[in-house]
Amino acid sequence: MPTARDIMTPDVTCVGESESLTAAARKMARLNVGSLPICGNDERLMGMLTDRDVVVKVIAEGADPGTVTAADLAQGKPVTIGADDDAAEILRTMAQHKVRRLPVIDGHRLVGIVAVADVARALPDRPVGDLIDAISEN
Repeated sequence: MPTARDIMTPDVTCVGESESLTAAARKMARLNVGSLPICGNDERLMGMLTDRDVVVKVIAEGADPGTVTAADLAQGKPVTIGADDDAAEILRTMAQHKVRRLPVIDGHRLVGIVAVADVARALPDRPVGDLIDAISEN
């Protein structure tokens, strides 16, 4: 069974904890992605920032994305997967936490991101269908 390292997207770009959400949104647009890991000044993962976070938690609330920082939206310990964890563990973790993307960690270092699409390309349809059902429940 493939591991996270086998199916992840490597060379992930972080948004720094002190960067504004305006800067983060520009980075997302330039990279054509809908989320970025939030990395601290110590290069440790602090969380994930999504385009939806920017819209729902900042713009819709009337806050200024130019003054709100990525760290302001980092909430608790991020859900991650180990680089050598297998696809079954990726599926379990995504379903349990109802997430569509998992940062891949090797030790304390961020080495990639695994998205639902990566899992879908690597596995047969049924496990992926079960995952989509699990993360889509209300």
